[in-house]
Amino acid sequence: MERLESVPPRQGLIIFLNGTSSSGRSTIAAELLQILDEPYFHMPVDAFHAMRSRVHVPPDQLGTLLHRTWQGFHRAVAGMAAAGNNVVVDHVLSAEWRLHDCLSLFAPRDVVFVGVHCPPVELARRERERGDRPPGLAERQLAQVHSHGIYDVECDTADATPRECALRIKEFLPDRPTPTAFERLRADL
Repeated sequence: MERLESVPPRQGLIIFLNGTSSSGRSTIAAELLQILDEPYFHMPVDAFHAMRSRVHVPPDQLGTLLHRTWQGFHRAVAGMAAAGNNVVVDHVLSAEWRLHDCLSLFAPRDVVFVGVHCPPVELARRERERGDRPPGLAERQLAQVHSHGIYDVECDTADATPRECALRIKEFLPDRPTPTAFERLRADL
């Protein structure tokens, strides 16, 4: 194996999948990892929650703990991309501060912002089928998750398979327009 004393700097690309719980983000991410031409890391927000120990947290401290988890997640994604790694982010922007935090941290030219949509009836069916989410969680998230209204690419997982969504995203990558959704959103801050 070659010893590397230094690696040429570069900014990694972030494919940012935003949608409600049960919308299909993780399944699209898995498909992307199979079809993309370069190595990518899948960084789902749920994995960061899963890393936390199972120590009881008093209810009055839970909000602070979750906020710090999301902030750390955003910074981990930014760090991976700044080190030159390509990343597929799987996130739920169900609070406005989360988007603002990501806008302040990520290189906006190097983010492909993907809206993952799914109708409420299908979200409810998926939640029931999964059985690991509170009923109605996805529907409660809908109003905020897409409220910013600007994406580079959008897909509806009720109308397209995860593979079709992944292919649509892959086909978008070579000719990304300027300004990107993140550039436009950051300009509006």
